Amino acid sequence: MGTGKWHMNAEDLFALALEREASDLHLKAGQPPLLRVAGVIQPTDLASLGADEILQLVLGLMDLRVRQKFEDTGSADFAHQTGSGDRFRINVYRQRGDVSLAARRVSRRIPTFQELHLPEKTFQQFCEVRQGLVVFAGVRGTGKSTSIAACLEHINQTRRCHILTMEDPIEFLFDDKTAFINQREIGTDVPSFADALRCLAREDPDVVLVGEVRDKDTCESVLRAAEASRLVFTTVHATSAAAVITRMLEMFPSEDRRLVREILAANLVVIVCQTLVPSADPNVPRVPATEILLATAAVRKMIRDGDDAGLGPLMAADKDYGMHDFTQDLARLVREEWIDPKVAYEAAPSPEALKMAIRGIAVKQGTLR
Repeated sequence: MGTGKWHMNAEDLFALALEREASDLHLKAGQPPLLRVAGVIQPTDLASLGADEILQLVLGLMDLRVRQKFEDTGSADFAHQTGSGDRFRINVYRQRGDVSLAARRVSRRIPTFQELHLPEKTFQQFCEVRQGLVVFAGVRGTGKSTSIAACLEHINQTRRCHILTMEDPIEFLFDDKTAFINQREIGTDVPSFADALRCLAREDPDVVLVGEVRDKDTCESVLRAAEASRLVFTTVHATSAAAVITRMLEMFPSEDRRLVREILAANLVVIVCQTLVPSADPNVPRVPATEILLATAAVRKMIRDGDDAGLGPLMAADKDYGMHDFTQDLARLVREEWIDPKVAYEAAPSPEALKMAIRGIAVKQGTLR
């Protein structure tokens, strides 16, 4: 821990995070400022912070609306732009009576599919679709927002269209290129996702990003937008393609789920599930392992018929369409020497199935545990 006198203000801390290429900055009473660099939390050599110091620092970052929300609920999300024009997504929250802060850097540079080690041909293919629903799934911190940003930037560079994002808060800043982009931040530009979605049709977008599907109303609006000749990107907290379908259906009462299945079957373009795993390359901290379910005719029929359990085996079998499951992608990463086999086995749904996939032996999903 640091022992020096505390002199840095919030702007200094954000500048330090940028200088050290940290993705996140954390402040907690009794600890020095902490930075997440290449996925690993590292303490700085600054002095430990007192509870009052952190409280005064965060109050100086909040406007009246955010401060009121923090006082009412004990936590608040907001964005902050530094004097240099860099942005941070900030969450302030109470824990054990003190105030803590987590700030994530909002990148001004959008990485390409190749730089992210994503399957470039498949991603380019579904980004060229003009209408339907693209869902990215995974738990927090698995790179969903970065992958979507790469998709939107690809469209931005290649297509004359209007891209509209609704985010809470904005995570990447885009510059107009072939397309033009409007970015609406919930809480700053519009009170809620519901309000933003109500205005959607009047804003005439061709491509839409809705930051996250969290409830029935948002899910309903996202499906309606996908039906209305728009390409809609969104995220769902789920760990497999089948779990995405289940999660979305659970947002609706049972009597509506048959219709939701029909709408999903008709409008789904792709579900991309991803997680990040440590890379064997010292210059690349982490690489994504993905599961990709493309809405082929067979997939649409399974969704319509309620055969969600059949999606996994179908995804693993239809590699010619660009689909694969996590086991197949982990095996590819091992073969291409992007990740160590030990890392792959730790991340694999079934280590035995992965062992056989690395050897090039096809395994019927569900037969090995």
